Amino acid sequence: MRPRFHTARGWTALAAAALVAVIPAAGAAAAAPEVSEATEECLSCHAVATPGIVADWKASRHAATTPMAALERPALERRVSADQVPPGLRMTVVGCAECHTANPDAHADTFDHNGYRVHVVVTPADCAACHPEERAQYDQNIMSHAYGNLHANPVYHNLVETTDGVQVVTEEGTRLESPDDLTLADSCFSCHGTEVKVAGTRTVETDLGEMDFPILTGWPNQGVGRVNPDGTLGACTSCHPRHGFSIEVARKPYTCGQCHKGPDVPAYKVYQVSKHGNLFASVGKEWNFSAVPWVVGRDFTAPTCATCHASLVVTDEGEVVARRSHRMNDRIGWRIFGLVYAHAHPKSPDTTVIRNRAGLPLPTELTGEPAAAFLIDKDEQARRRAAMQAVCRACHSRGWVEGHYARFDRAIETTNAMTLAATRILLRAWDEGAAKGLEQKDSIFNEAIEKMWVEQWLFYGNSVRFAAAMGGADYGVFANGRWVQAKNLQAMKDWLDFKLKKHKGGWLW
Repeated sequence: MRPRFHTARGWTALAAAALVAVIPAAGAAAAAPEVSEATEECLSCHAVATPGIVADWKASRHAATTPMAALERPALERRVSADQVPPGLRMTVVGCAECHTANPDAHADTFDHNGYRVHVVVTPADCAACHPEERAQYDQNIMSHAYGNLHANPVYHNLVETTDGVQVVTEEGTRLESPDDLTLADSCFSCHGTEVKVAGTRTVETDLGEMDFPILTGWPNQGVGRVNPDGTLGACTSCHPRHGFSIEVARKPYTCGQCHKGPDVPAYKVYQVSKHGNLFASVGKEWNFSAVPWVVGRDFTAPTCATCHASLVVTDEGEVVARRSHRMNDRIGWRIFGLVYAHAHPKSPDTTVIRNRAGLPLPTELTGEPAAAFLIDKDEQARRRAAMQAVCRACHSRGWVEGHYARFDRAIETTNAMTLAATRILLRAWDEGAAKGLEQKDSIFNEAIEKMWVEQWLFYGNSVRFAAAMGGADYGVFANGRWVQAKNLQAMKDWLDFKLKKHKGGWLW
């Protein structure tokens, strides 16, 4: 439906005035890249309706550079990976229409808007017009499958339910009410991503007239594994926020800290107390976070998350230290968080295909042995380790790096051992009837000893490993690590002793 303001409200003059505000004046237009007619129309209204969005876009690289100009840069300086750009995107900047009207037939959320077929949710398939390698790499990233890996794994979905559900007190004890979609979208799936679906359309009376819009469920969301209306997985805006899509924002640790901050994934907190985090906080304001390629020692002097896991890093002489990658585990051989034991990374980003010997969708047995058929082998682990160590050696000597990794390897061994000790206490509780477990077809996350078991690996084991990996030693000892692991293990043992003695009619005192 075309909005009525074109004829009824005299908006033509206002739109023209808005265009003057957002499009370069004629005197400056000669050197400025061209804006498409469709994007000019978007800007003419949205400069009034959503001025913050327009301001973000105006300050972006998309607004200042055509894809053709980007493609003509030297190979290491390119921010696009396409061999050639589609004809419709070559000579104009990437604006509203170039993203929100791309591939309209593929988007279930496409609707008629002011004479154009527009979709709300811009997806990796749209970005792939200029960034196909990044999209392909991200498709192979566990992050892109984060929604399904959590939602479709019955073990971990049960953990979600016992975490987000509402406990109701009854005469018999407590009853868990399953969390609703709004609660899930506001908690675990805020980071993992929601499934965005079209539930119909609605007509809205706006300042610019009456308009029709799709009704989206699971929206808003910018989770890393978002399931989009066109069937694609992921949201580029998780790291490159709308509508600036800044590489500078993506390279700063605050972006990763959006999701990697809690005790289950304490990467950002560990980074803050590490030497690298101290340097970022102290002198990071002097670094160049926008340079491509990113020159170690010149553009920055200590790594951020992106330096180690994603960015194209080169030396001052132009030697490539690490290639850009949007598969975030390309340089890491161990998966150190989220699962019961640290283990080699899965071969497939879709971890729901994994089954251990017990038939559970877990990459290890409850007693720690890996489900090796589904995990990368030692050669691939070594390749990824070497790729990460190459980044380390851009600043550190080989001896320093090897010493660091020796400590990290030992942290994996000790935290897995502490988790195994906790698991053996839990298995005894199940065997002796002090708690209900798998054999009783009960949740393994709903009793006190089970929650302590979860904390042993999900909080404390993760904290030790992240601290060892990133140089945040104190965080991995007394803040949330080794001390708390030992204390928690003793609490599990005491709980079980009490339950068993009470069950047998005895007392502890």
